Amino acid sequence: MKPDEQERYYLIREDILPEGVLKTLQAKELLARGAVKTVHEAVELVGLSRSAFYKYKDAIHPLSKLDRERIVTISMDLEHRAGILSRVLALIADLDGNVLTIHQTIPLQGMANVVLSVDTSLMGERIGDLLDRLRAQEGLRRAVVIGQGG
Repeated sequence: MKPDEQERYYLIREDILPEGVLKTLQAKELLARGAVKTVHEAVELVGLSRSAFYKYKDAIHPLSKLDRERIVTISMDLEHRAGILSRVLALIADLDGNVLTIHQTIPLQGMANVVLSVDTSLMGERIGDLLDRLRAQEGLRRAVVIGQGG
């Protein structure tokens, strides 16, 4: 690629990818999981040449890897009672969410607004489950996703 060209990406169905590209992805997954220790072992196991592996290795990534750092911003209204925020944070941790920031307003008329930024990259598709479980928490009046991105 020329220095002044911008990289372009495409979303392609797996079944139309060339075999060498798919085997490269399989070899990379073996290496990432620690199932093999060397590139030589990985390519031998999947039936791929080392030259093909090196040709494609930096160009193929599973979509989940590209979307790895998913940050969701959630706004919640909490009753001003001891332990409610602690339970919310524990629930997020139980679902493999990682709280990055917390902003809480001073409680007015018995309610406080809390805005959390949560790294959901390890949660998979459980963001909907997180919202459902948050909304079921005693003392939590409202939970809404107000932002999402990486």
